[in-house]
Formats: sequence, structure tokens, C-alpha cells
Amino acid sequence: MTKPMPLSDFTRLPRAIQGVVVDGLAAAIDTVADAGPASHRFLRYQWFAAAVAAYGGHPRTLIVTAEERPVLALPFVATGPKMLKLASVPGCYWPFRSFALASDAGEDVLGEALAVLSRHVRALRIGPVHDDDPSVAPLLHVARARGWAVIDRFVAQSYLLDMRAAQADGTWPRGSTLRKNRFHEKHLADHGALKWSFVNGSDWPEAFDDLAAVEAKSWIADRTDGRDAKFTASGHGAFWRAAASDPVLAAMMRAAVLRVDGVPAAFSFDLDAGDLKYAVANSYDPTFAKHSPGKLLYYRNLVDARARGVTRVDWGAGDSGYKRTIGAEAGPVIRDWLLLRPGFPAFAGRLLAPFWRRSGN
Repeated sequence: MTKPMPLSDFTRLPRAIQGVVVDGLAAAIDTVADAGPASHRFLRYQWFAAAVAAYGGHPRTLIVTAEERPVLALPFVATGPKMLKLASVPGCYWPFRSFALASDAGEDVLGEALAVLSRHVRALRIGPVHDDDPSVAPLLHVARARGWAVIDRFVAQSYLLDMRAAQADGTWPRGSTLRKNRFHEKHLADHGALKWSFVNGSDWPEAFDDLAAVEAKSWIADRTDGRDAKFTASGHGAFWRAAASDPVLAAMMRAAVLRVDGVPAAFSFDLDAGDLKYAVANSYDPTFAKHSPGKLLYYRNLVDARARGVTRVDWGAGDSGYKRTIGAEAGPVIRDWLLLRPGFPAFAGRLLAPFWRRSGN
């Protein structure tokens, strides 16, 4: 009888890690997104497909497998003159432009990703993303260790509302706030019958028409060229409608809508990712501005979200006044990143870093 080998005689082999760049958007993106943190599970195939359809570019996807299981999926599109071999991660500006990474990926996976990426591009732009982004932050760490130039550009300060902590302190929502809201709601009703509703899931993409109708009357249409509107045809409407064709993404999209005499007057649109809500857009018809319809609506929206298990709200960048009034506090900084491969690209990138940084906000 053969004597079994003691465990001490076995050698632990490294994981089989393999990276490849494929043309187009890989179906494995969904698999990797599902294996990542809840906050990033919206970074699915259709999210990137919607971005490419709305904003252009020919996508390729960097896929890394560990023991034949996809654990990293990074789509990218060419940016700028072809000869420079620059690329960027596609997506919508908000919540952020990141990529799918399994929670157990590890530094060996990121190292393989960079090695493969360096054979296809000289520089990669990722962002804007939060400083604590669970996909980008570890990638930057490994990139620096491997000689890549890593250059940041400040975009904005984010604001976060921790509803669980605020409620535990007995400060949210404040009684004085609720009294003011009831006062405004009473006078808003003088304009017509009020209807508060919530839309999600199968309501998309048709429900975007109501949100676009509000934006068409808002300050965005009145004071700008309208390109920053989220849901109009001249804004980012094509992106959100295309993204909503994925039932998983559609289920994450939620909106609170106020109608006055049946006509949309205000909305609050969000993307729910686990217990975290990304506040994507709020708008209202200025006809009712005196009675704070937007404020009335987003308080109702937040109370509804809390009842569904949402504990945190990421308000992103922008006007901090009303966000602090709600109870939000400063969160991670939002930045754009440039990764330039070792050698001359990294050398040139470090020389040009001041110009990149000055081009931020």
C-alpha cells in the first residue's frame, strides 16, 4: 500500500491567471459585475453598451480570468488621435465611470490586467470616480508599483447622507423640516390636485418621458443649451433609455414623481445599488418654485427608500447647500485618472501632469 504524502510535501501552485483583450463588449461583464460589491453591480454589459450607443466609440474589453473564472472586465474605447493609442473607460458621467472587478480578484489579477493593457494602449483614462472606488483604487496601487505613471485631476467633492446614523441621533428628518414641508404642501395644493408616485422596473423606459417633460421646463432648459439634461433627446436621454433595456438595470432605477392636476411638476431619479442610493437627478417646474416642490418630493423619496432598506445616499457633486440641509456631509473626492504605461509614456505623462491637473475643476 502506498503511503500518502504528508501535506508539508505539497507545493501550493499560483492561481492560473490569464488576460485577453477582445473586440466589442464581452458578455462576461455581467458575470464579473455580479461578483463585485453591490455598489458597482450596475456596471453591466448594457450600461457600457448604452454609453457606446449614446456617446460613440468602438469598444474593446479587457477580460482577466482566475482559474477560468472571469474576475475583471474593463471596457475601453479609443480617445484622441489614433497614433497616440489613448483610451478611456466608457460610461455615463454619473454615478461614475469605473469597471467591474470581482471582490476576491487580488493584486495578481490587476497585475495581469496592466500587463495585457500595456500591449494595447499607451494611456488609459478612468473617471470620474470616488477616491475609495473599490475597482480603481487597488488598480492605481498596483500600477504605481509596476512603474506606471498615475496622474489625478480633481473633479469635485462628493456628499453623502447616512440616514441610519442621522435617524439614530434623532435628527432626521427634523420635526421643523416636516412642519415646513406640510406648510408648503398645503399651499402647493392651491395650484391643483397633487399626486405623489414612485416608478421603477417595468415602468421604464416610457416613464423617462415624464422626467424629460419636467426638465424641458426647468432652469436647465432656460439657462443652458440643455446638453446636461439627463432625460431629454438633446441631453442624455438616449443613454438612460438604452440602459433601461436591461431588466436588472431597470430594477435599480427608481424615481419619485409629483404631478399637479395630472401634469408632471417635479421628479427625483436615483439608482439603487444594495443599501446605497445614487441620487442622479432632481428637477422641477419653476412655476411652483415658491412652494419648494423639489424639496417636498425628495424628502418623500428618501423616506420611501429608508423603508426599503436603503441606508446611505450618495448625492455626488454640485450644489452643497440643499444637500447639507438634508443632512449630507462631505464624502470622498471625485477625480479623473490617467494611467500611462512604463517607459516613455510614463516619462512624458509625469512632465505633462501639471497641465492635466490644471484642466480639472
